[in-house]
Amino acid sequence: MSVSENFKTFCDDLKISSGKRSTISTRFNSIVKRLNTDFWNMDSSTGGRYLGSYGRHTANGWVSDIDMLFEMPWSVYNKYDAYITNGQSAFLQEVKNSIAKTYPSTYLKGDGQIVQVIFSDSMKFEVLPAFKYTDGSYAFADSNSGGSWKKTNPVPEINSINYGDSITNNNLKRLCRMTRAWKYYCNVPIKGLLIDTLAYRFLTNWNNRDKSYLYYDWMCRDFFEYLKNQNSTQTIWYAVGSGQQIYNPDNFRYKATIAYNKSVDAIQLQTDGKLWSTKQKWREIYGNRYPS
Repeated sequence: MSVSENFKTFCDDLKISSGKRSTISTRFNSIVKRLNTDFWNMDSSTGGRYLGSYGRHTANGWVSDIDMLFEMPWSVYNKYDAYITNGQSAFLQEVKNSIAKTYPSTYLKGDGQIVQVIFSDSMKFEVLPAFKYTDGSYAFADSNSGGSWKKTNPVPEINSINYGDSITNNNLKRLCRMTRAWKYYCNVPIKGLLIDTLAYRFLTNWNNRDKSYLYYDWMCRDFFEYLKNQNSTQTIWYAVGSGQQIYNPDNFRYKATIAYNKSVDAIQLQTDGKLWSTKQKWREIYGNRYPS
């Protein structure tokens, strides 16, 4: 197959299957319905939204952690804000107990800011119960260090990735999914939100951003070069859209350098007509989901 056919096959294989999406949707709706019953006194599956890579549509088929937000009434905030000590912990415990009514045999725990719902197939939902401000941002509970309320604004991140994808011929989300394949296969210490942020900044300024699969070998090579050239002392970046801090102290640049060198080799092998060797070189970067 050609370069474009190989990368198209690879990208198609990275998509989340319809069966997995159906499972995620069923569990999401069940959690939302339970929380609506207990906190809003209504029978509805509205009021929740996906966050994280699944919410930004940059997750690939390996995704097992589903981030979600559920909007709570402000009366609940007022109740727990009045606690003398760590009302945030008590709030998360009440949310955990609510979800346990629907999933009594599922492992649940309150974890600082979220409630984790871990299913028998190892899929994990991380539920962030939050209170919506008029500007569209959210307050959420942090039970660490005695308890406090913090602020998050995830929707602009989702909107920015959607916009970036629209102006790059739908290449941005594919690049994010491919980069996650590299992260998983090569055990790269880089956070998902940082992948999406750096991919956005790189691709929206890349000269061939409007091209398609035929240019994906160059796109991958140039993005690895962009990653390896990130400031060697930098540990904090700012998320696209929201501007929230992304703390990533671990050094991903070394493995990005290796991936860059291998991508250069792969492109040269393609030029030399060594098509089988080309594919093996890409598989060294992305793993066995890249066509053999």
